[in-house]
Amino acid sequence: MANLDIAPLSSYLGGVNILVTGGVGFIGSHVCERLLDAGHTVCALDDLNDFYDPAIKENTLRELQARAQSFAFVHADIANRIELNEVLSSMPFDQIIHLAARAGVRPSLEQPALYQRVNVEGTVNLLEAAKERGIKKITIASSSSVYGINSKVPFSEVDPIFSSISPYAASKLACESLGHVYHHLYGMDICMLRFFTVYGPRQRPDLAIHKFAKLMHANQQITLFGDGNTSRDYTYIDDTVEGVVACTEREFGYQIINLGESQTVKLSRLIELLESAMETKAEINRQPVQPGDVPITYANIEKAQKLLGYDPQTKIEDGIPRFVEWFRQQNS
Repeated sequence: MANLDIAPLSSYLGGVNILVTGGVGFIGSHVCERLLDAGHTVCALDDLNDFYDPAIKENTLRELQARAQSFAFVHADIANRIELNEVLSSMPFDQIIHLAARAGVRPSLEQPALYQRVNVEGTVNLLEAAKERGIKKITIASSSSVYGINSKVPFSEVDPIFSSISPYAASKLACESLGHVYHHLYGMDICMLRFFTVYGPRQRPDLAIHKFAKLMHANQQITLFGDGNTSRDYTYIDDTVEGVVACTEREFGYQIINLGESQTVKLSRLIELLESAMETKAEINRQPVQPGDVPITYANIEKAQKLLGYDPQTKIEDGIPRFVEWFRQQNS
């Protein structure tokens, strides 16, 4: 059964009632903070799994609980239909922001069935539960990984998608299709957001920027897969959150929208920026390119600009020092 930590509705302060799945993870916690600051009632659902140290999420949860009386937390698994039904029956949610998923390309190569169960079946469970309770508006996290090896750059939402190269990417592509099905059949308002390499404070410890910073801080080698010429569209967390929140304020029917910085940065340049911000030199262990990795991600954000008023503000030269400042605070 779900472990519900939800106060009576009379104790809430008003605004819109929003369920955020994955709500104490990296992106989810920042989304919750932004919604709470806007005066909404937020319930964060998370299973606190051991993909990385659960103590990290538990610390984040304490920060969110101390932030506002209009915040609630539920410990539940989206892949468990009974638990999910219990959560959605606990209060009248107006919207859902669905961020919960098993993340990461390389881990998905090791556990493809797990990624299918959590990401795809979990999303079906959520859509069904929402449909049964008349919750029409859902914002769902997708990923730039769905573009796979795409020779056309920047990546546009209208590009044909036939070249996913990891179970993670395939699971996210399946979720996009499911979103369209539930819009078409049941009139639900669903927006799929393709995130592009989000980074910033609270970034998951398995992601490159955080992993590199931790190793450099400990004077240990960082492993660099490939020649350093792979490029990513690194997007600062605040910009991603603005795009997510903008989705909650508009109706779309069904849309797929890129949320990126629309600026590519080579891996070698990223390391240079980390070296500068951390005032240390990285010792590099070069290895061959890993299966499932794509050579470039690069977002065309014209659609986001038009539909959401999306206007990313933080360039990588400013974002990396902000991340390092947070990192140092955590490791002081």
